[in-house]
Amino acid sequence: MRTVLIVDDEKNIRETLKDVLEDEGYEVLLADNGKSALEILDENAIDVILLDLWLPEIGGMEVLNKTKKMYDDIQIIIISGHGTIDTAVRATKMGAFDFIEKPLSLERVINLVDHAVKIRGLKKENIELRKQSQKHYYMVKGVSQAFMEIESIIKSCASSNSRVFLTGENGTGKEVIARRIHQLSSRKNAPFVAVNCAAIPQTLIEAELFGYEKGAFTGAVKDKRGKFELANNGTIFLDEIADMSLEAQSKVLRVLEEMQFERVGGVTQIKIDVRVIAATNKDLMSEIKNGNFREDLYYRLNVVPINIPPLRQRREDIPPLINYYLDFFARENNKKKKILSEEAFTFLYKVYTWPGNIRELKNLMERLNILTKGDEIDLQDVKSNIPHRKGHYLIDDSLSLREALENFERNFITNALRAGGYNIAKAAQMLKVERSNLYKLIKRLGLNIK
Repeated sequence: MRTVLIVDDEKNIRETLKDVLEDEGYEVLLADNGKSALEILDENAIDVILLDLWLPEIGGMEVLNKTKKMYDDIQIIIISGHGTIDTAVRATKMGAFDFIEKPLSLERVINLVDHAVKIRGLKKENIELRKQSQKHYYMVKGVSQAFMEIESIIKSCASSNSRVFLTGENGTGKEVIARRIHQLSSRKNAPFVAVNCAAIPQTLIEAELFGYEKGAFTGAVKDKRGKFELANNGTIFLDEIADMSLEAQSKVLRVLEEMQFERVGGVTQIKIDVRVIAATNKDLMSEIKNGNFREDLYYRLNVVPINIPPLRQRREDIPPLINYYLDFFARENNKKKKILSEEAFTFLYKVYTWPGNIRELKNLMERLNILTKGDEIDLQDVKSNIPHRKGHYLIDDSLSLREALENFERNFITNALRAGGYNIAKAAQMLKVERSNLYKLIKRLGLNIK
């Protein structure tokens, strides 16, 4: 049942509006002063308030202000016999849905209430859809130094309008970080529009980004807004921007400089206010050197750079990710949460190199949650659900887990020694172990450090 609260100190107005709205199928509650109105709000789910400004005890503007702070989704229609343009403007800025003057047109009241209820429903639906979307882009809290540094940059830049440039391998979580920045910004209630530049044919990318006018080309049977226009007042995320053609890059550069553009086939300049977050998995310095990416666009985008290391370089983040996704997919599929055997956990944590990074880990946890029959996921379950990748998939049926771990340790320590110029003290510092323990490991693994 849709519920309307009528707040007015004139009994005749309250009763008349109540009769009319009940005939339209609404449940109606009444209050003759501001204090009573706020008490009713605390105890009832209200969709729309018809609010008089001139009230005893607590005035209408104060009721409006307190209601919007506590229940922002409630639509409030101001009714007043002493209305001025200034009052209407002030009420609208405070969040009022509309403003109508007395004597009231009952037909207009009904139309406004109907419209307000529809708008509230759409807002609630939009919020729910956004929540559902965000569930799949939740940034799992890591414990590695790399994660801490990224989180610090996110918190520092989120409240600004500065452009952010994300770099890292596929699957490292670039879109998750972009959405996190948006959620922490003042634009969080405006659209977040993600564009995969690599997935759009180069012949269509201009129309996708900037939209087009009816008749601009064959098949353009009506006007269409582009991604930049859809993201107005919000954030646009340009993923895989290095896959964009040079021609499209030049047009994006112009939009960044002017914050306006024309649709394809149009002549009207469309002004926008958009925050841009871009991302790539490529080495842009090499792309610039090879003439594949515009250097001026790079510097326009690269205001706040964030590099996301691959998962194999921040293994401390693997356990919380595994735990989160095992729990997440158990709840999503209405199943009991599964646990990993010690061998399976050790393999995923210390041996496997995760070429697909967090995306691969997430997909694997979902697959194991669905396909593993028992409550425990063992090493064989993991083996059979990870595709064989030469150079990454370190399981060899001829090796035991202990032998595989020794191979990993041998390679890891050798790389540290090489990076430290075979200086034991430097290598121990990089590996975060005592020098004496490193000597023991080198001896046990039979490494030659000469």
